[in-house]
Amino acid sequence: MRVIYDVGTDTLSIILSDLPVVESDEEKPGVILDYEAVGNVVSMEILDASKRVDQPRQMVYELMPTGTAGDR
Repeated sequence: MRVIYDVGTDTLSIILSDLPVVESDEEKPGVILDYEAVGNVVSMEILDASKRVDQPRQMVYELMPTGTAGDR
């Protein structure tokens, strides 16, 4: 997984997989979901990120402890 913030375009991209994108939908204005051939989300783009995200230049990555509700 990669998270990229492009200052020039003010776009925040969250890339979950490197599989090719076959379809994109703008679920909400300025929020684009990209799908692979089977229909799984492979990435998300947030346009005008500085207006939609508190701190687009900062990211905190956390792992939940084993045995929590978030553990699948």
